[in-house]
Amino acid sequence: MKAPRIVELLAPAKNKEIGKEAILHGADAVYIGISGFSARMAAGNSIEDIAELVEFAHQYNAKVYVALNTILYDHELLQVEKLIRELYRIHADAVIVQDMGILQLNLPPIPLHASTQTDNRTVEKVQFLENAGFTQVVLARELSRDQIAEISSQTSIALEVFVHGALCVSYSGQCYISQAITGRSANRGECAQICRLPFDLQDADGRIVRKNAHLLSLKDFNQYDNLEELLDAGVSSLKIEGRLKDVTYVKNVVAAYRQRLDCIFRKRPEYVQASSGRSEINFTPNLSKSFNRGFTHYLFNGRQHDIGSFESPKSIGEFVGTVKTVGRNWLSLSTTLTINNGDGLCFMDKDGLNGFRVNRSEGGRIFPAVMPGLSAGTKVYRNYDHDFENWLTKKTAERKIAANIFIREIPTGFALQISDEDNHSYTFSVILEKQTAQKPQQENIRTQLSKTGTTLFSVKSIDIRFSKEWFIPSSLLGEWRKQLISGLLAVRKINYRQERSPIPPTTHAYPEKELTYLGNVSNSNSGSFYLQHRTKILQPAFEQVQQKNVPLMFTKHCIKFALGWCPRETKEKAGFREPFYLINQQNKLKLSFDCRKCEMRVSLENQQ
Repeated sequence: MKAPRIVELLAPAKNKEIGKEAILHGADAVYIGISGFSARMAAGNSIEDIAELVEFAHQYNAKVYVALNTILYDHELLQVEKLIRELYRIHADAVIVQDMGILQLNLPPIPLHASTQTDNRTVEKVQFLENAGFTQVVLARELSRDQIAEISSQTSIALEVFVHGALCVSYSGQCYISQAITGRSANRGECAQICRLPFDLQDADGRIVRKNAHLLSLKDFNQYDNLEELLDAGVSSLKIEGRLKDVTYVKNVVAAYRQRLDCIFRKRPEYVQASSGRSEINFTPNLSKSFNRGFTHYLFNGRQHDIGSFESPKSIGEFVGTVKTVGRNWLSLSTTLTINNGDGLCFMDKDGLNGFRVNRSEGGRIFPAVMPGLSAGTKVYRNYDHDFENWLTKKTAERKIAANIFIREIPTGFALQISDEDNHSYTFSVILEKQTAQKPQQENIRTQLSKTGTTLFSVKSIDIRFSKEWFIPSSLLGEWRKQLISGLLAVRKINYRQERSPIPPTTHAYPEKELTYLGNVSNSNSGSFYLQHRTKILQPAFEQVQQKNVPLMFTKHCIKFALGWCPRETKEKAGFREPFYLINQQNKLKLSFDCRKCEMRVSLENQQ
């Protein structure tokens, strides 16, 4: 019989505290950045903090992956090698990397995961990475269900996909617009998010097609309803985006996906949870209540029209209802939801997203702190639920590992054993002169041995094997319980096995015979790696030599498609002449369209 596939819910951790909360709320693994070399430069952490998170996670058989996914320069290589050795020493479970030069370092046998920054969208690329020694590959967000299934059918490496959070409009690792405009490289963790800015869309004759719109800004990814299909397509790791998100976001989103996965596992025994324990959540998760620009499945079910958040890159939250009446200093809504004091409400107007804080809500009337300019029929959203957010700042989850206790009498006293759901066990015996009890003792024994309190264990059963009622003081039972719990925890720590995965020397051919700036070759090690794998390097990384008049962004998002002008869908002409440009006060971006690949490319028209 085929073994069940282990499925991992992977959560972001801006810091160790958020990482711990992610695990308590049901994550099987967390990924966290290390200072200096993560693709979110603002979310770096020290070795000491990561070590503390690793120790906490491993209690639950949860894993900690460290993001070291930037391109590197030659003077950084030795420092990175030292960092990876430190990560192996503290028992981190894997390092997420972008730069192939890392594979040329003298590394300990720590597993390497190929970041989405390595642009993993073809069978050939994933096969190459698997043969190079990677143990897990993060697939491109742009892939459809069928494309994921095709990759899975021709590889055996663990496949990781994003399921929730912000969407980069460009293929990850193939976006250079931030570097070109601001000198801040997305491949170095310093993206300036040019794609979230407003632009005018202009045609070749200077006519304005669309004014002051965020035409490169996408809605947020949400695959909550597609998790089962993703598993059936061959995915093993489900990743939530958000290493810059706060703790309430992580709590809510992780809890929602944990509960959804648990429902799937109950009816699909061929899939099992990757870590131990069950999370007890004391709130009702609601994805729409956390930061979102509206949700999209993106390209999972093929190309879709409504994927952009063109009106605003800010969070709109959950739809509440429409404005019914507007008074002098109040308004009322057609809604089934309760609006509370302190809520943040928002709406779209000619300037984009506008909002206001609810000062008071009573009798169906909402009194804003400052009265907004809206009218009857306006759609209203709530992007800050005061009561919900306030609740999430408290203790909202416990995670418990099931345990069973067995106590029996022996000639010299008593023997006790505790075992957990992972078949770890701890046993000890006590030399004690037995005293016959005057009244039944079993209820008290069960009560005292079950008081696991704030520990990570929850006692499900206590098996008592006595020939008669023996008296055992409650204080002594309490001491035995503490010894059982500390002993079992020690056994779990000893038995945790850090995966070892040395990188083998390889020379198999890279899928591309030549690499331009798109190869992101920024150091001598990565150059050596590609030459070793039979690829000629034509250009160094864009960060080292900025190529002129080249595409800076490659995206499946197509503005012509979004505006209804896709030549594959309609024979009608747009009425505007190409090329199209995106223009704001600082820059003029030229758009080109590769309809054969169904891609849009963005370049900098006024690049010097």
